[in-house]
This record gives sequence, C-alpha cells and structure tokens, in this order.
Amino acid sequence: MDLKTTYLGLELKHPIVASASPLSRTLDGIRRMEDAGASAIVMFSLFEEQIRYENDSLDYLTEAGTETFAESLTYFPSVQDYRVGPDSYLELIRAASKACEVPIIASLNGVTSSGWIEYAREMIEAGAKAIELNIYYIPADLTITGREVEQRYIDVVKAVRSSIKAPISVKLSPFFSSMGEMATRLVAAGADGLVLFNRFYQPDFDLDELEVIPDMELSTANEIRLPLLWIAVLHGRLKASLAATRGVQNGTEVVKYLMAGADAVMTTSALLRNGVGHLSTLLEGTRIWMEKRGYSSVAQMKGSMSQSKVADPAAFERANYIKVLQSYKSPYIAAPQRPVDIDSFYQEAPLRR
Repeated sequence: MDLKTTYLGLELKHPIVASASPLSRTLDGIRRMEDAGASAIVMFSLFEEQIRYENDSLDYLTEAGTETFAESLTYFPSVQDYRVGPDSYLELIRAASKACEVPIIASLNGVTSSGWIEYAREMIEAGAKAIELNIYYIPADLTITGREVEQRYIDVVKAVRSSIKAPISVKLSPFFSSMGEMATRLVAAGADGLVLFNRFYQPDFDLDELEVIPDMELSTANEIRLPLLWIAVLHGRLKASLAATRGVQNGTEVVKYLMAGADAVMTTSALLRNGVGHLSTLLEGTRIWMEKRGYSSVAQMKGSMSQSKVADPAAFERANYIKVLQSYKSPYIAAPQRPVDIDSFYQEAPLRR
C-alpha cells in the first residue's frame, strides 16, 4: 500500500504529522515522535514576544497598564515565561535536523512582521525544511476593521516570503468572514500551504480569586467538522498544500480529512492524551480502513469527497443547512403533519430564493 503524500513540496512516507506541541521542546521528545512513526514534526512555536524579549522590547507586555490596576499584574506574562529564547530554539533545530530523518518544520507565532524575517531565515539555515506561521491575533480594538485584520496576515506572509525561499505554511483561524477569499490572498502573498484550523485558547475566570486564568482543553473528535468543511471546499482550487489539524483522535478522522482533500493530517491532543505511541495507532487505523475498502494509495482517496468531487456539491452549501435542521429527530418534538418539501417550497415562493 502506497501511503506517501506530498506536503509543502516535501515527500512524506505517510500523511500523519506531529503538530506543534510541548512534546517537541526537547531533542529526546522529537526523536521519540520520529521513532513512533511521525512522517514530519512541527516544532513548538517560537513566540514573537520571545524575539522581542531577546531584543529588550517587551515593555508593552510586562508594563503596559499595570500601574493602574494591581489585579491586572497576573494577566501579563512574566519575564520567566520567555525563558526558551530564539538562540535555544535554533540550537534545537540544528540538533533535531541532524538526529532525525523526517522533515523538521519550525513554527513562528505572532501577529506582526517585526523580528520574523531574520529568525525565519536563521531557522532555515539551522536545518528546518519549512516554516509554519502560527498567526494568533484577537482584535480587541473595536475600531479595527476586518480588512485591517486580514492585512496583518498578508503582511506577515509577504515579509517572511521576502526573507526565505523555503516553503511557508500559514496556520489559520476559522473566523474570517470570507474564508475562501482569504485563503486565495494568502497563497497569492507567498504561502505554499494552509493549516486548518488554529484553536484560539480563550482565558477563563476564577470567581473565587477574581482573576483571569489560562485554561486549555485538548481537542476532541467532534471538532473535526469545521476544518473538514473548508478543506473539502478548497481542495483543487488553490495551488497550495492543505493540512488538517484539530480533532484527530483515531484513524477515522485521518481518513475523513484525506477524503476531503488534505495533503497532511496533524495531531497533538491525541498524543498528549495517549502518548506518542498513538501515532502508530493512527497510522494502522488508516491502513486497515483503506485495505477493507480496496484503496491502494493515499493519492487514490485524497479529495474523493471534496466539494468538486461529490455527487451533490450543494451538500457543502446552504441546502445542506436546511436538510440538517429538518433531519433532526427528538422524542420531545411532535412531527409536522405534512413534511416540508424544499423544492416545492421554492417553487411556490420563488422570491424566497
């Protein structure tokens, strides 16, 4: 069985990639993921704040506003939070690139182009095969427009592209009003691939201490549907690789993402929950499913259920929304006396279209 796939121009022995996580903070952790079967490893993110701290430019995070409200001091990160600096990160890339046969992909996390250009170049020189831009931005300023938010992403991609020739992927948020147009603009700006989707970790409130606290929950399989939808819509329409991330717990999710059109399927939560050995479980589950249904290669099944390939493309659009709502059954809801026929409904009232 041919499980090979191509992601960002890199030939991988199979589609399952270990995405950015604390598991890659050490060389031992990286080697254990390779031994467990990862076809590529995305390193944990180097944050823009770490680069700024290296350049003595962290004042806006550590001091801004804290002189006003004492309780806000706990909201801002301390200097110790940035102990893993750029130099240590580059050293880890060098060591991992020499020790591992699978591609090592570096990850940059931020929101502006400041400082990214130089370090993106140094990451590639250290041995990274590609750069993943994990752009995390929540526009809390009520005066910022949607187009300005989008332009931040475009500017970052252009800045990094001007610095390196190596492949660039962008880990996207799902919150753009026109995802397809935004994806097209990112590719035009120089992105070689898109990773769908980033998880925004919102803070929680401690009602006893009246503090804002960090709270991270690992993803579950029911989170697959949003990235599954957009990978299926974008497959075949962009000259870029598509990677799926979020909700990958078993081989079932891997197969669904591949059939939607993903070139690579990334996982972290399943590895944190079950250990790095779960990589082999994911791969074996995918292989068994393919054997049972007569697939001889990943290429054969990739995109076979994308919007452009399915018998009913409207299943990804508004018509499916209506069908889903009408298909729901509950013992607490009385059945309508006469089922609504969608076609007749539109024929009787064409203006409703």
